[in-house]
Amino acid sequence: MAVDAKKVKELREQTGLPMMECKRALEESGGDVEGAKELLRKRGAKIADKKAHRETGDGTMGMYLHHDKKLAVVVEVNCETDFVAKNEDFQDLAKEIALHVAFHDPIAVRREEVPAEVVEKERELIMGQLDEDEKLKDQPAQVKEKIAEGKMEKFFAERCLLEQPYVKDDKLTVQELVNQRIQKLRENITVSRFVRYRVGEE
Repeated sequence: MAVDAKKVKELREQTGLPMMECKRALEESGGDVEGAKELLRKRGAKIADKKAHRETGDGTMGMYLHHDKKLAVVVEVNCETDFVAKNEDFQDLAKEIALHVAFHDPIAVRREEVPAEVVEKERELIMGQLDEDEKLKDQPAQVKEKIAEGKMEKFFAERCLLEQPYVKDDKLTVQELVNQRIQKLRENITVSRFVRYRVGEE
């Protein structure tokens, strides 16, 4: 089917992906922009998965300084080559992630990096709340355990950088934002660490 050039342009602006990839996705989705974005998201995840084993020995620092000079963030984002490290799209990604960290205050890049004592404390808190819930008092332990697992999933999604909804588009996670750049730049990209400073906080 023929695709409206305006829709291709709109999708390209929203995803940052090449014009032909956007056009192809729109053709496959029957001209539906949201459907095309979902197709591109899935493709990005597949491409990222295929490149995940590649070493990311280069990269850049993304920085954000709030207008009141009381909040600052530094993020290290890595790629495979110096060529991509200097690419404007890659540099912009690092800045966007730094901005996101400033506003969403994650506690770790990925869930595996959340300290064990933090996970244990959160789990104890959740189980305590479930034990006090009148509606659940007669439920078997397995039911409470399943509810607790769901709440822990939500905790990780809210507090781990790569799982958080992206600050500028909550239909995307930060990992999906990274996947878009992997799809565009054709290199593996990883976020290795961040530091968030606020005046008066240790």
